[in-house]
Amino acid sequence: MTNSTPRPAQVRDRSRLRSVAKIVVFDTAGPLVSYWLLRSAGLSAVSALILSGILPGVAVAGGLVRRRRLDAVGALVLAGIAVGSVLGLVSGNARLVLVEGSVPTAVFGLLCLGSLWSRRPLIYRFSLEFMGEDTPRGREFESNWRYPGFRRAFRLFTVVWGVAYLAEAAARVVIVETTSTGTALAVSKMMPYAVGALLACWMVLYGRRARREGERLAAAAAFPAAAVSAPELPAASPAA
Repeated sequence: MTNSTPRPAQVRDRSRLRSVAKIVVFDTAGPLVSYWLLRSAGLSAVSALILSGILPGVAVAGGLVRRRRLDAVGALVLAGIAVGSVLGLVSGNARLVLVEGSVPTAVFGLLCLGSLWSRRPLIYRFSLEFMGEDTPRGREFESNWRYPGFRRAFRLFTVVWGVAYLAEAAARVVIVETTSTGTALAVSKMMPYAVGALLACWMVLYGRRARREGERLAAAAAFPAAAVSAPELPAASPAA
């Protein structure tokens, strides 16, 4: 009789597949398709944008029900949707609805930079939460905070993320003001993932380079120490 219990690798693969499907359905393709269908049905740009913006809110609400708590990112997303919807309904301007995407992005960038004055920078906290504080990997990660190089790296990560997200928020506003509504919507849905992927790749490359540099310095420090502690060999006597 075979064991049908899924392996850890299979569980991870399924979790990643669900995450990708959630992003496609609720955050990127779903809102874009909904917008174009609603526009084709004759709705105004403002109404189509507001209704298509419900999908990301549904995803946040689903996470709230599942985890029974609202994280900071989810709260920012809901706040941005609410601000954009209210501005669009009051003004009738579709561009103001699109600007809502810049609200959570800019706030996140400011929170990153502001967290540099706290005990732990924001990117470190997110990384620890992602790993799980009560997991062996999370406890090992948390123990690394005692190393100055580790602290310096995550403060640098937080600075770069903060500046990058502020720049992204500004770029979104420029794109909204200079392009069509459909183009601005597509860019606003894709840009966060492109920026996040670039930042994540940079963090991985930086971490690998820092690890290699640390190993090189450790090896260089160990070599003279080994030379000093090695016993002195007797001088060879001259041949008779």
